[in-house]
Amino acid sequence: MSGKLNLNKKLLIPVRRARRTAGAFVWGDQITLGSEVSPDALPLKRLGRTLRKLLGARSRIVRDADQADVRITRKDDICREGYRMVVSPGGVEILASDDAGAYYGVMTVCELVRVFGRKLPGCVIDDQPDFRRRGVYMDCSRGKVPTVETVKALVERLAAWKINELQLYFENVFKFASHPKIGRGYSPYTAADVLEIQEHCRLHHVRLVGSQATFGHLEKVLALREYQSLGELPGFRGYRGGMTLCPGDPGSISLVKDMLGELAPLFDSSDFNICGDEPWELGQGRSKRSVGRLGVGTVYLRFLKKVIAATRRLGKRANIWADIVLAHPELLDELPDDITLLNWEYEAKGPRIARTEEIAASGLPFMVCPGTSSWLTHGTRLDNAMANVRNFAAAGRKYGAQGLLNTDWGDYGHRNFLGVSLHGLAHGGAHGWYGRGADEATFTRRFCEHTFGSTDEQLARAIQQLGAVRDMAGCRLYYALVERAGAKDGEIAKLDTDGAYAVVEQLSASGLWAPTPTGLDKFERIAIKELKLACEMDLLACRRALMVRDLRAGIAVSSSEQRRMTRRLEALGEKFQLLWLMRNRKSRLIDNLRMLGRAGNYGS
Repeated sequence: MSGKLNLNKKLLIPVRRARRTAGAFVWGDQITLGSEVSPDALPLKRLGRTLRKLLGARSRIVRDADQADVRITRKDDICREGYRMVVSPGGVEILASDDAGAYYGVMTVCELVRVFGRKLPGCVIDDQPDFRRRGVYMDCSRGKVPTVETVKALVERLAAWKINELQLYFENVFKFASHPKIGRGYSPYTAADVLEIQEHCRLHHVRLVGSQATFGHLEKVLALREYQSLGELPGFRGYRGGMTLCPGDPGSISLVKDMLGELAPLFDSSDFNICGDEPWELGQGRSKRSVGRLGVGTVYLRFLKKVIAATRRLGKRANIWADIVLAHPELLDELPDDITLLNWEYEAKGPRIARTEEIAASGLPFMVCPGTSSWLTHGTRLDNAMANVRNFAAAGRKYGAQGLLNTDWGDYGHRNFLGVSLHGLAHGGAHGWYGRGADEATFTRRFCEHTFGSTDEQLARAIQQLGAVRDMAGCRLYYALVERAGAKDGEIAKLDTDGAYAVVEQLSASGLWAPTPTGLDKFERIAIKELKLACEMDLLACRRALMVRDLRAGIAVSSSEQRRMTRRLEALGEKFQLLWLMRNRKSRLIDNLRMLGRAGNYGS
């Protein structure tokens, strides 16, 4: 028997080519695993755990790969990170030229075990990635700082999805020795924390890349008395020192050099993300005269080049968000060629996706950067997230992107949970590895099967329903949950009444969520709890928005109904706190609890 084997409707991360061959391999109760490529045997240990968990089989790692049931063999003519897998009645052989390729081959074996159980069909798989850099961008700076253990556990899941880069985003959540007040009250990471995460990343073939705001998005630093004088426009959007450094102030680049000097050397990676995005008030304050004379693009570029030079002196290649450069495309020809542009766009058909061609034409290295659409929502915008990744990955392949960096943000207090983002992160992994093989129609079902062991479609339907409620409600329920009752404008004013009632009906339906599958690891058990609480948050946001809308319209709402809503918010706050602390440091939990507390006041 031979011929094409369509595995991509069964696997979570698609493979490039699979061919059916004769026979099958049947796992025994005692399995030997051997490798001549990966000396630490870590991927085989992961396979051993999978075999024990799914099949109840015991395994041992042997030195003589020739005598093993699963054999990892070095073959130098296979491309970097790629592998060939041969499944025959005699066992499973994985051929790779490097440890990473062997690792990814073993991760595919783990998926095959989940799909086929004890009997693997005979086949030959030839596989390799679309993109050299396949990354996830993790926001640690908007109020929620994940524990080191949470990041390490996430790294293991990312590596199983063949993702090989994690960028951690710092604004003020690093403990700078030279600026000790930055980060106080935000549970900042220490240098030891970063090194511990990096070592775990290295074991799983994930590059840890730092990302530090160096121009805009520094409002929490500029709010401190010692740094307020460095702001472009103090008071901008209510922030004491504004949000953006004044590029003409010598103290601005001095502060940036200090921060980079402490943070960047901790990372082994040659890449470091200096951000440079969204300097909202540039030219409106202290730099207004310079911008009037030179133009905002030139003023921006002059400061950016200083930051790039500081990064270069630390032995790093600057990665830079591309939004300002694309707003001033004349800058493309003036940027140094030893950088990487990060073209971000979070809407399915957003305009910057099409502008990937312009960056490619400039000759500058670049990555395409979609997102999980999980921020400013409790339950994501699932369809938008999947289309955003799919369209951007296609543009990246067409125009020669270095990689795909899938972003997961946490604006406005980071009330969105990591568990809700996992679907988007896995989907980005599929498109980073082999996008043309990703089966979109069945992806959510396969995600639930491979991640949670859910063998029916109930969990998949619940995740899809949760991911559709923002569009149904007509407003951002993330804001509606905590919006002041007395506000005249805002999200609640946009509420679609019929859609809101439909959301209430769907999310309150009995049996929406199946019982949590047994045997899950702690990480996945927490994720299920996070998905369910996200559902409660959207449900309560709809009910509260409907009540507040009536209050604003002068429609009587009984005091008992108002008290009932307040009690629900209090109960939600208690659940939210418990879940927050399961994965994250205390950080700015209090800010979210205060918002939920104020949401129970209907008099203003």
